[in-house]
Amino acid sequence: MDMLEAILLGLVQGLTEFIPVSSSGHLELIRQIFNFSGDNFHLFLEFVNIGTLLALLVYFRKRIFKIFKNVFRERNYKLALNILITSIPAGVIGLLLSSFIENNGFFSSLYTVCIAMGVVGAIMIAIDKLPHASELASENELTPTRALTIGLAQVFALIPGVSRSGSTIITGRLVGMNSESAAEYSFLASIPIMCGVCLKLFLDGGSREYLLQNFGAVLISNFVAFLVGMLALKVLLKYLKKPKSLQTFGKYRVILACLVLGVLLILA
Repeated sequence: MDMLEAILLGLVQGLTEFIPVSSSGHLELIRQIFNFSGDNFHLFLEFVNIGTLLALLVYFRKRIFKIFKNVFRERNYKLALNILITSIPAGVIGLLLSSFIENNGFFSSLYTVCIAMGVVGAIMIAIDKLPHASELASENELTPTRALTIGLAQVFALIPGVSRSGSTIITGRLVGMNSESAAEYSFLASIPIMCGVCLKLFLDGGSREYLLQNFGAVLISNFVAFLVGMLALKVLLKYLKKPKSLQTFGKYRVILACLVLGVLLILA
């Protein structure tokens, strides 16, 4: 992995990890467009998660501190427990099936990416046109059942093109959250999953050896992902305050899916 490739991948990861357009889908597009190859491509992308995880921890540091304060000082476990419940399904299934997903041609197919991106995009457009459900005042009003529902929706984000934040925002909207609150909850619930991915990397001897051999590329890619991720978080959460904000991302997804699918059919 040379430095230009590392910078490009860090840029795409930081920009698309939080915006509901699917980071995995865009990275798969980038991989095939620029013909990035090598058995360790997906391993490199797992390391780049560190940069976006740091962006989350820094951006939400006050919220995270408040959650810990609620747990240890005020014995208020509700939000922390809901976050844990939401993170478990995708975390467990992702851990069990990560190798299968990475090595299965179905999940790396651009046809799969396009279909997933287009379907979720259409859902985003439709959900912004539906009457709003009775909105929850805050994440603290989520019931464990609703938290689990959001967590189960996150499982679909293991398919490139779906988007973890996209699936969570859509489901959050359906259970009564507004787009901004659903996005914030999505990001908080993704922290345990991302921490688990990073921990798994550092516990694996082969991954540690790869990091030592490619430390410069991993470092610069994470630095770019961190900076771009911080900016993406700020812009996204501000934008989601606008009415019908999901439609913009939905239309982008549908248009991109149609363009790529059209090219694939022409070249077939």
